[in-house]
Amino acid sequence: MWFAIDPGSSTPIYQQLVDKIKAAVARGILSPGDKIPTVRELASEIMLNPNTIAKAYQRLEQEGIIVTMRSRGTFIAEPKPAVSLEAADQILASELEKLIINAYHLGIDSKKLRLLLKQKLDKWENQRGDE
Repeated sequence: MWFAIDPGSSTPIYQQLVDKIKAAVARGILSPGDKIPTVRELASEIMLNPNTIAKAYQRLEQEGIIVTMRSRGTFIAEPKPAVSLEAADQILASELEKLIINAYHLGIDSKKLRLLLKQKLDKWENQRGDE
């Protein structure tokens, strides 16, 4: 399995699953058109309550990450930006603002934050094979 769920985490299990699947799509581990396990199959494989898996799949479908086709299965959806580029910029700017505030309260200065961000971006690009 390409992900692990941490039952001791403060993040709800369904949200962990949502986050792991979204990350796998973003990293290219899962691609548009890939079939993913049914709720029952995944629940059995990772030993979770099927309702938890169903809740995660419902959230992923609402966000356009997956699509369920009756009698065919559940698949990774083709990417479709849910918002305009302007709106995406505003959302990202807001998230970056939160990151900067959190860094401040953790005692991380702007130089260290830039370094951490660069390291993360470099790692991300290496994992995806981007140039």
